[in-house]
Amino acid sequence: MSFDSDKAAFKEGLKVGAPTWFGIGAWGLVVGIAMIKAGLTLPQALGMSLLVFAGSAQLASLPLLAAHAPAWVIFATALVVNLRFLIFSAILAPHFSHLPWRTRAWLGFMTGDIAVGLFMQRYPESGEQKGKLAYLKALIFPNWLSWQAGSIIGILLGSQVPGSWGLGFAGTLAILCIMLPLIMNRAAFAGVVVAGICALLAVNLPYKLGLLLAVLLGMGTAMMLEEFLEGKKTGNDQAGKNTGEEST
Repeated sequence: MSFDSDKAAFKEGLKVGAPTWFGIGAWGLVVGIAMIKAGLTLPQALGMSLLVFAGSAQLASLPLLAAHAPAWVIFATALVVNLRFLIFSAILAPHFSHLPWRTRAWLGFMTGDIAVGLFMQRYPESGEQKGKLAYLKALIFPNWLSWQAGSIIGILLGSQVPGSWGLGFAGTLAILCIMLPLIMNRAAFAGVVVAGICALLAVNLPYKLGLLLAVLLGMGTAMMLEEFLEGKKTGNDQAGKNTGEEST
């Protein structure tokens, strides 16, 4: 019975995640080309794609590598850009806390933004439910394969693509295709707006530090607004409950 549940959940996850595979592959292609254009060798680019597996952090660090920025600035930039994965981990942890830490480690490494969003739409509650792990695997495995396939193709073709093709603009379009479906509520939208405005205002800061500031302010805005809205909803629910009790 458990096997049948896992099989059905895996098929469902594949069906739900399939529309995102092309966008993820295209995003990987852009990042792969960008790595070669930034001056990385073939082994370095392949290693970065396989080991880092974080397109936004890779793109954020490439200009710093090309500009010979201090190592701490590069690591700090990648760290801040990927801080959202701490939130993703906190969201997914209650669902898979029963698994061994090694399993949770590699699942966390392979889980990306879209997988988290799609998983939470299907399993919003953290209670025990059959098929959760199979559903997550169906989301993250094709995601990883699509990314690596696109990235490796981009790495191999990078030296053949003229710089006049505007890869920065293409990369922006690709990441927008991935980001927009994740804006699921007012808090996320507010965070994106604040981050976008901040990034524009701070675009001239050295070492792309405006990006760090934008990420921090955007995440902070989204988290505070989410907490405020949750508190407001809880207060309204409690008020409604009290009103109902008084009327009876």
